[in-house]
Amino acid sequence: MTFDYDLIVVGCGPAGFSCAMQSSKFDKKVLVVEANSDHLGGTWINTGTIPSKAIREAAKTIHRFHSQFGDEKGRRPFERFQMEDLLQYQQAILESKNRKVKEDLIKNEVDTVRGFGRLTDPHTVEVTDTDGSKKSYSAEKILLSTGSKPRPPANKIASNTEILDYESILDLTHIPRRLVIMGGGINAFEYATIFGSLGTRITILNDQQDYLTYLDHEIKEELKKAIAKRQITVWNGVTVNKIEKNDLRNCREVWFKTNQEDRIQVIETEHILYFGGYEPNTKDIGLEEQGIGLTEEKFIPVSEHYQTRVESVYAAGDVIGFPTLASVSFVQGRLASCHMFDIPSKNSSDNIPFGIYTIPEMAGIGLTEKDAEKLDLEVTVGRASYENVTQADLNHINEGLLKLVFSTKDLKLLGVHIIGENATDLIHIGQSVMTSNGDIRYFIQNVINYPSFTEAYRIAAFNGVNRVYKAGVKYRNILNS
Repeated sequence: MTFDYDLIVVGCGPAGFSCAMQSSKFDKKVLVVEANSDHLGGTWINTGTIPSKAIREAAKTIHRFHSQFGDEKGRRPFERFQMEDLLQYQQAILESKNRKVKEDLIKNEVDTVRGFGRLTDPHTVEVTDTDGSKKSYSAEKILLSTGSKPRPPANKIASNTEILDYESILDLTHIPRRLVIMGGGINAFEYATIFGSLGTRITILNDQQDYLTYLDHEIKEELKKAIAKRQITVWNGVTVNKIEKNDLRNCREVWFKTNQEDRIQVIETEHILYFGGYEPNTKDIGLEEQGIGLTEEKFIPVSEHYQTRVESVYAAGDVIGFPTLASVSFVQGRLASCHMFDIPSKNSSDNIPFGIYTIPEMAGIGLTEKDAEKLDLEVTVGRASYENVTQADLNHINEGLLKLVFSTKDLKLLGVHIIGENATDLIHIGQSVMTSNGDIRYFIQNVINYPSFTEAYRIAAFNGVNRVYKAGVKYRNILNS
């Protein structure tokens, strides 16, 4: 049977882009279908990952400058800088990334078409243009990478006043003095620390009993110190009763109560930012008609090779659910391409690092100390405070902790957990050692640039070895074995 293409990719987020690029390297003819008429890259570049990280970098620079040099008039950052300044910084980055994605697709001879893609059979995608016209394209293989969108707040909460989400927050014309954030996930804390670093008074209303529960307990304690320093207040176990505008006081009021106290509390704020999780973009793309069922949460179920119940159709990225990370989606798209075209490829390690772009940022991989205890593993930890890292000193950074979790018996590295500058980069050093089944002696026996933030690994390794030594193991034997 003859097809128009070897592969059609529906959605040009990280999974779709990665799959298209990898397939082009296999000399396959590829078509990318993108619903956004203005941009490629999906949420990844235009409304989610890149925009928030660009704003974060601008806020971090302002915060560092303000912390080190202050202001002769005692003004807070939001009094000195405009939201327009941050958005100009962001816009330049978005334009650069969009241009790079477009150039990469052109350079690798990947065709693109704009419109809403829908499966009409196991090898055909019907594309509806903005003017309603339709055209069908066929391919041997199809990848669905349609991503996700933010889940809106309940109507009873949102009916009386405007509530911002991760897209509309970027349309603000000023840096707010007060901001209430509803939600307790990663995005809530990222935006809380971004605006908190600009001097905004932040209140987080978390409907869960706790937040970021997968963090190592010591990293979380450091996070709590950091958010307290930025005057960020967190309420857990919250039920929001209503939100309304108070014209007399020119503010918005959030009425809520907690599980601990059966009384209504009211917070006045300029704006409310809502993070209620995400829902996959699986509606009306032809899944049911082709026998591709959905999970209870409306995600597309796939095999370990990202293949759906229909042999020729694959899915990757946010649309298949956890862990819904851009970093993971890039790998999923590549692995899906390899399986489609029978190219041998090893699956990625089960040890997937995470990065949280708060200020300061956090990252982790492998077992936490408490995870190891639950598994009855005999482990020791090594710590390095950023206060003892010369590069942090040079940058006037005193927030940060790097923690190693390793086997007491053979020093094998089992987990790395970091909060502080460059955490999301530093984590990959630990990842490399863990992937090669290495132990913490790597950081002692190899030269590490000085000064550098990587020095924290050496400090933490010596700290950990000293703990083992004090437990009765011969120190000389540890280093020589």
